[in-house]
Amino acid sequence: MTSPSKMLLQWQKLAPKFGGPWLFSRMLGRLAPYSGSIKPRVVELAPGRAVVLMHDRNSVRNHLRSVHAIALMNLGEIATGLAVIACLDSDRRGIVTNLSMEYIKKARGTLSATCDFLPPAADFEGPFTVRANLTDEQGDVVSIATAEWTIGFTPK
Repeated sequence: MTSPSKMLLQWQKLAPKFGGPWLFSRMLGRLAPYSGSIKPRVVELAPGRAVVLMHDRNSVRNHLRSVHAIALMNLGEIATGLAVIACLDSDRRGIVTNLSMEYIKKARGTLSATCDFLPPAADFEGPFTVRANLTDEQGDVVSIATAEWTIGFTPK
């Protein structure tokens, strides 16, 4: 292993501090402005694991007074991406190449996206598929994100 990803190092530096997870989440939103539009709140990050919250607000709702399908997809992509990136050495990168969602029930209230998997081998290259379960405050699964991330080396 060369060195952990910058994203994981930032999390490890900020997470233990008062307000650190909030600051990390804000920085993530600035780094990826579209993803930041749902105001994700990262609460856990480790290689192969990410837990991200999204509060139910008018700006993420649809006309049926539930969380919009694409806001859910955005949350799922953030959770899978963070979990994958946290696995990678600093000289590697991942890019999402396929993303699908299964919608199970209307999403309301604060939602949690949890992505948890066994990290691939350090020298792995190619497509890697991961899932994130999105649950509501009662613990019911409202949707499942399946993301294919293609992992490779950063061009020099």
